[in-house]
Amino acid sequence: MIRLLLADDQALVRGAMAALLNMEPDLEVVAEVGRGDEVVAAAREHGADVALLDVQMPGLDGVAAARQLHRAVPGCRVLMVTTFGRAGYLRQAMAAGASGFVVKDTPARQLADAVRRVHEGLRVVDPGLAAQSLAYGDSPLTERETDVLRAARDGGTVADIARELRLSEGTVRNHLSAAIGKTGARTRAEAVRLARDHGWLLT
Repeated sequence: MIRLLLADDQALVRGAMAALLNMEPDLEVVAEVGRGDEVVAAAREHGADVALLDVQMPGLDGVAAARQLHRAVPGCRVLMVTTFGRAGYLRQAMAAGASGFVVKDTPARQLADAVRRVHEGLRVVDPGLAAQSLAYGDSPLTERETDVLRAARDGGTVADIARELRLSEGTVRNHLSAAIGKTGARTRAEAVRLARDHGWLLT
């Protein structure tokens, strides 16, 4: 039997997924949690072989939870199962140690097959997201431009960003301007959103 941990903050979705997966003769849902910061403890306690994680959860998002789980319980594989089918989330999840990434409208049989393949050590990625990720390609941003955009995510002023990164305000403005141009955005907030969606602002 492949022992599964489900982590999703929507109880109805989690319950439906558990019911579908438990119908498979070789799969058993041994734990369910609704918060990302409960994932590692549950995986350890119940000896999970594969953890199915949602991206957006309270306490800790799925990507951060995957990173923690990969370090703390390396024998437990991670399959991201999410509504948010974005190339940026895919890149972040894979960088965090996830072995697979599928969207929630994946048919039950395909989801079960994805679990088995991840358990075998294979990578499973939604084809549409994989194509989208390849289309976006590698980040055009320099390391410093990435730092400035990452610091700008919380909506701070140029002065705030300059203090945080120990740069002059003029340097911050130059980096923001370059990042806006490279992402094809019109504003700083749009540049942050586009860079995040493309997977160029990995946490």
